[in-house]
Order: sequence, then C-alpha cells, then structure tokens
Amino acid sequence: MANLKELSKTAEERLSSGHRLCSGCGASIIVRQVLMGTKDPVVVGGATGCLEVATTIYPYTAWEVPFIHNAFENLAATMSGIETAYRALKKKGKIDKEIKFVAFGGDGGTYDIGLQSLSGALERGHKFVYVCYDNGAYMNTGIQRSGATPKGASTTTAPAGKVSSGKVQKRKDLTAIVAAHKIPYVATGSVSHWNDLITKAEKAFNADGPAFLNVIAMCHRGWRFPQEKTVEISKLSVDTCFWPLYEIVNGKLKINYKPKDKKPVTEWLKLQGRFSHLKKEAFADVVTQIQQEVDEDWQDLLRREQ
Repeated sequence: MANLKELSKTAEERLSSGHRLCSGCGASIIVRQVLMGTKDPVVVGGATGCLEVATTIYPYTAWEVPFIHNAFENLAATMSGIETAYRALKKKGKIDKEIKFVAFGGDGGTYDIGLQSLSGALERGHKFVYVCYDNGAYMNTGIQRSGATPKGASTTTAPAGKVSSGKVQKRKDLTAIVAAHKIPYVATGSVSHWNDLITKAEKAFNADGPAFLNVIAMCHRGWRFPQEKTVEISKLSVDTCFWPLYEIVNGKLKINYKPKDKKPVTEWLKLQGRFSHLKKEAFADVVTQIQQEVDEDWQDLLRREQ
C-alpha cells in the first residue's frame, strides 16, 4: 500500500514538467503514478500518440529516463527485444543491476494497431509492464473512434447527428483479452484512486513475467469537459462501474473497489460533451443500453471474483 507522505519525499520524478500535454491530461498523471511503483532503474517505451509527441518534441525531451519511441504497431515487439537483450547481457555478467521495463501506449496503439504485437509478447512471456492509457479514441490524430470508444460517444469518424447516436458498437474488453493470455498480473486503474494504481504498478513491476495495466485516461479535448474536472470524471467512471477497479493475479480475479452507492452511468455521461446528444429523447434507448451493459458487466465481475 502506497504512503502519500513517503512518496512525496522519496519518489523520483521521471517525467519532468514543461512537456506539452494538455492541462488536465490523464496520460501524464498515469505515467507519474505508475512510475512510482518501482525505485529500480527503468527503461520506457512509448507508442506513437499524445504522450509520445508531446513529451519528445525534437530536440527536447521531458523524460528523465531512457525513452524509446515506437510506431503504433511495434511497441510490444521493441520492448520484447530490449528485455531479451537485457537478460542475455545479465546472464553474461555484463549487467549486474536490476532494471525494469515499461511500455506506454494509448488505446489506438493497444486495443487496435498494436494488439498483435502485444499478444505475441505476452504469449512469449517477456518480463515487462505494458500500460494502456485508455482515452477512448485516436485523440492525437483527430478524435477518431477506436476499439475502446464507448457506445454512444460522438467522434469525428462516428459523429452524432439527427439519426446517428455516435458509435453504435460496444467497446472492446481488452483487459479480458489480455487476461486470456494467462499472464501473471493484469489490472485496471484510475488516477482518481492513486493509492490503488501505485500499489498495482508495484505488483506489476514485481511480477514474474508480463504484466498489464489498463488505466482510464481523461481527455478534455476529445471528451469535451473543463480541464479541472479530470479527477472528478475519473472518479465517476469508477463509482458508476463504467470502469471497475479489479486485478487478476495468476488467474484469480479480485475486485479492489465496490461502490457503496453505485451511481447511474448518466452521472458520468452528462459531464462530457461527447455524450451531450444522448440527452435527446430520440436517443433515450441508447442510454438505457449503456446502463444495461454496465450493469451486466459489473454483475459478471462479481460472479467471477474468487
């Protein structure tokens, strides 16, 4: 369990201030919290996306640790190679210190374009942590829909209109897909529950094999909300059970947070401009579907908990 006072005194800042991510961006908060999960030297890989382009604008970098820029599709493959080289050099006695490896990719580069590469790395058992900062669209290239975009959200490639309710499909359950690879550690996280996320990051870094963290990442540009609402909306995603907090350790699922008063999903939807069209009576059935799917997924988690 992380201690806030202790972290404030001892945690090393590995992502410096002065980067060009938006104020209120969930990705930078996720990076800082996750990297508090280890005190060992760390090598970071980043897929093309908001986090990469805003922290490594040539000739500057906001990273205080080694950072490798990757294309959308090959982040997990790159980290596989780096981790393999490290193990080989350590076996030969050329490296004697403990080094951790972590990859950060958005939902576009993780749910969609980089999924094949990620699946291969997990199946081979490379020891690194993959963190998906899930902001629910291709935000860096114009807010296009992704496999992580929620049903009913309006994006530039699935726009809402007089007839269209936005994206019509349910979002992909990537956490379940990753868990199906039977890796040692899988978990979801939210920056609003910092203690939970940092503790999970520590477990992920210490896992004996691949580990995966899927963290919801607020994006005020794509979600259309005031920048100062980031943590509030993040917390509501958990309290409505749209984004439940759980972990799967060696195949056993544990729910880390069960809201005493589970809020209706409309409390989360109404604060985001991407869902504003759902207030129309014509789309009332879509809101009902979203709530039903959230409830069904939550009940499924409760049944699976061991």
